[in-house]
Amino acid sequence: MKRSKRYKAYREKVDPLKSFTLEEALDILKEGSGGKFDESVEVAFRLGVDPKHADQMVRGTVALPHGTGRTVRIAVFAQGEKAAEATEAGADVVGAEDLGEKIKGGWAEFDVCVATPEMMKVVGKLGKILGPKGLMPNPKAGTVTMDISRTVKELKGGRIEFRVDKQANIAAAVGKMSFDKEKLIENVRTLADAILKAKPTTAKGTYLLNASICSTMSPGIKLDQSSLTS
Repeated sequence: MKRSKRYKAYREKVDPLKSFTLEEALDILKEGSGGKFDESVEVAFRLGVDPKHADQMVRGTVALPHGTGRTVRIAVFAQGEKAAEATEAGADVVGAEDLGEKIKGGWAEFDVCVATPEMMKVVGKLGKILGPKGLMPNPKAGTVTMDISRTVKELKGGRIEFRVDKQANIAAAVGKMSFDKEKLIENVRTLADAILKAKPTTAKGTYLLNASICSTMSPGIKLDQSSLTS
């Protein structure tokens, strides 16, 4: 595979066998930045769980103190007062059966879908469309709720969902390269703390096996786990 000059420059600075503190890793990423767009910063965690077992699933939500830097488009299924709440809170599109028909017709210009419990009878019919895209509202993710106003505001402000995949990894965007280093550090540590608190009681042995950080255009940099807590 042909690698860019920037990627090769990162590799010259990063020993793949060495673990760097979070501060050191961010310094390396920032020194190598300079792309034509504001790259995302992503952290990946490998966990000592077996996702094949339901009691070892790791899933939750966390509000990053400085957001992700992304503009989150939110679709809300609600009626009456709850629909008005969603609009006032900043939802991008609000509807009921009409919104369901719009999605069935191929429209998908949103990043998160929220619904009141009563609207799940409408949303449930969209499972084959929303499910594969990871957009299906879920009570565990806080996206099936009566507290529409708070939920929409938190999602707009930087609340994210994390979930372990089939290989026992969790990856999430924690900001942009344009963020101050201290803001990125606080976001990463907030996410790490949430994942540590979500440890299943049935998980045995070492829970957090390793972690790494990267930007959109960089290779992963292995992190010293002790630097993930303040």
